[in-house]
Amino acid sequence: MKPTETAQVKQARLAAIVIFVTMLLWMASQWIGGQIGLAARFAFLFDLAALAAFAWALIVLIRVWRARQ
Repeated sequence: MKPTETAQVKQARLAAIVIFVTMLLWMASQWIGGQIGLAARFAFLFDLAALAAFAWALIVLIRVWRARQ
């Protein structure tokens, strides 16, 4: 495997891990927020943080996909 391919695999793996962990943390924050009666503005803050993580992962995956073509 070439060094560039290895780097691309590592980037794709990191993006997958970010997606997985973000989804778990987002779901946990929504559940915990509902249990403790967290204000809606904090729920939106968690939503925006999750969207930022998903956007970052999407950009990384698109860059990996384009590099492989």
